[in-house]
Amino acid sequence: MSPETTAIVLIEYQNDFTSEGGALHEAVKPVMQSTGMLGHTVSLVKQARDSGALIVYSPISFAPDYHELSPAPYGILKGVVDSKAFRKGSWGAEMVDVLTPDEPDIVIEGKRGLDAFASTNLDFILRARGIKTIALGGFLTNCCVESTMRTGYEKGFDVVTLTDCTATLSDEEQRFAVEKNYPMFSRPMTHDAFLAELTGGGATDTSRGYTQ
Repeated sequence: MSPETTAIVLIEYQNDFTSEGGALHEAVKPVMQSTGMLGHTVSLVKQARDSGALIVYSPISFAPDYHELSPAPYGILKGVVDSKAFRKGSWGAEMVDVLTPDEPDIVIEGKRGLDAFASTNLDFILRARGIKTIALGGFLTNCCVESTMRTGYEKGFDVVTLTDCTATLSDEEQRFAVEKNYPMFSRPMTHDAFLAELTGGGATDTSRGYTQ
């Protein structure tokens, strides 16, 4: 793994998930705390950026009336609409302040669904930059992170899932995704194990990294 060909893809580190008062924060707060995902991600981003890796943010946002979506959304996107989350121009759609993008970072535009590749130019940017390895963190573990993981795998990237930089709606869902689904389509690693490999510190325990 080389920093020059590695991108950290940060999915939906926005106030509606990450911060007190966010529309969906209470739903993910317990797992955020059990994984320590926000603090781990802040540490990861600083060290990865310093090593020369590319930092890519993939936020989601919608018009205030959600006219980009079906008039009768269902599933996870219905939950977004019902909670009035991720509206363009709102505080909830803004990136959490401890992960404000820096000058060399890239913010992907156009994410309207689950997979960070689907409605954006993420694939083009990664290939233009010569990226071979993508390391994924963010929300939700078993939704947007997992969807992006599967597509990255299909597109031929070396996919790493940062197990302690993710959160979802319950400990049960977190554990199942990390232990059962992630190993099928990625190399699950804790952020420390990933950084050790990225910076040449030698292989460390790359176990699934779920703690309760």
